Amino acid sequence: MREKWYEVTNVSEVASPALLIYPDRVRENIRRMVAIAGGVERLRPHMKTHKLPEVIRMQVEQGIAKFKCATIAEAEMVATAGGEDVLLAYQPVGPNVDRFLELAMRFRNVRLSCVVDNAPTVAELSDAAARSSMRLEVLVDLDVGQHRTGIPPDAHAFDLYRQIASLSALIPGGLHAYDGHIHDADVVDRKAACETAFAPVDLLRRNLERHGLPVPRIVAGGTPTFPMHAKRGGVECSPGTCVFWDAAYGTQLLDLDFLPAAVLLTRVVSKPVSGRLCLDLGHKAVASEMPPPRVVFLNLTDAKAISHSEEHLVVETSDAGAFKIGDCLYGIPWHVCPTVALHSEAVIVENGKTTERWRIVARERRLTV
Repeated sequence: MREKWYEVTNVSEVASPALLIYPDRVRENIRRMVAIAGGVERLRPHMKTHKLPEVIRMQVEQGIAKFKCATIAEAEMVATAGGEDVLLAYQPVGPNVDRFLELAMRFRNVRLSCVVDNAPTVAELSDAAARSSMRLEVLVDLDVGQHRTGIPPDAHAFDLYRQIASLSALIPGGLHAYDGHIHDADVVDRKAACETAFAPVDLLRRNLERHGLPVPRIVAGGTPTFPMHAKRGGVECSPGTCVFWDAAYGTQLLDLDFLPAAVLLTRVVSKPVSGRLCLDLGHKAVASEMPPPRVVFLNLTDAKAISHSEEHLVVETSDAGAFKIGDCLYGIPWHVCPTVALHSEAVIVENGKTTERWRIVARERRLTV
């Protein structure tokens, strides 16, 4: 690969700020995902990072059929793009119950499922499915330490799973265990934390099966614990970030060998004082929910963020004198998933030149359903 793989030869044709995507690197990251998993059947990648039908099709071309998503719009996009098995890893509530049923009726050739973590929602989904003369597959969402959603993998989870199995309009689809709180830089510590979090999930599975309640699948983990879950049998792995990679994981998870495949293009729009550059990379163009650095520049190594607002990022650098107004900087976002959602389209770069634009379809809250 070229040393400065990120540079765009026809950059004068690209307005900034812009999200650049490099398909050759995306395809390589997908290949590496499959290699770590030991086969496509072990993979259920989360698509919330990219939100693109083109990337779904790249994964389908490599044999991946199962996907995980967080919104009904994302689920619709995956189903439209060729996904055969789509898990909505977000409990439908309110009007989203009927929306999910409508989606299932529209895509009867796609295996659609969702997660639940409480008895009233189970009853509501069952009633809605019965009214539509359908059967819905649902997985119990387990809280294994993040304390965001889910139910602890204990007797209450057992009872909830048994409730699902008792309802004719529902199909017990297994267990969902996202361990998003585990992202230790030290791989030994991360592995230990992953094993501790998963142990009660495995115990619950064995208890359910002992009582005649089948557990067709366990969907476990995200990107940081992907290599740990890939080594255990009987689970589907759902990494997401590794399809594009980002600066946070690239800095913290040195045991994972993925390529940055999404880059932010920004320009110098002002040089207010000596030693500073003002860039057109504000909150609207790069995820800003975390403290700086929110972007790591590939062609400016000592940039230090001084201020950040809606349209501007001011950085301090000893190399400020080498840049003039209009010069380009290329940066890896610290957190790529919400960064992608800020852009309506991505500029595609192949062999150092922009070729087309892809609409970030699933950043919308609603497509047709």
